[in-house]
Amino acid sequence: MTAPYVPARRAGDWLVVSGQIGLGPDGLAEGFEGQLRQALANLDELLAAEGARADQVAKATVFLTDMDDYAALNEIYTAYFAEPRPARTCVAVAGLPLGALVEVEAWVWTGD
Repeated sequence: MTAPYVPARRAGDWLVVSGQIGLGPDGLAEGFEGQLRQALANLDELLAAEGARADQVAKATVFLTDMDDYAALNEIYTAYFAEPRPARTCVAVAGLPLGALVEVEAWVWTGD
């Protein structure tokens, strides 16, 4: 069965990217940092496919299964997103698809 969503959808000058988990070609990456890095790599791939870049991300939402990973999130996130960074919301959730530890979704402004 195909997932009931699309990975990215254009809405005018906006590109809305569905939540990305750390799922790579060999399955779910190991550990929180590995999963976050893979999720961001997946985001990069979707952005590139749509002719967009990480510096165009206006809003990111990050879902964590354990808020103890918040410091590691900030370290990797600040290395990935250059200044000015996008607005961000980070929330703790009870669970994510495939047992993932982190998921990242993005709203990307592609105008101007």
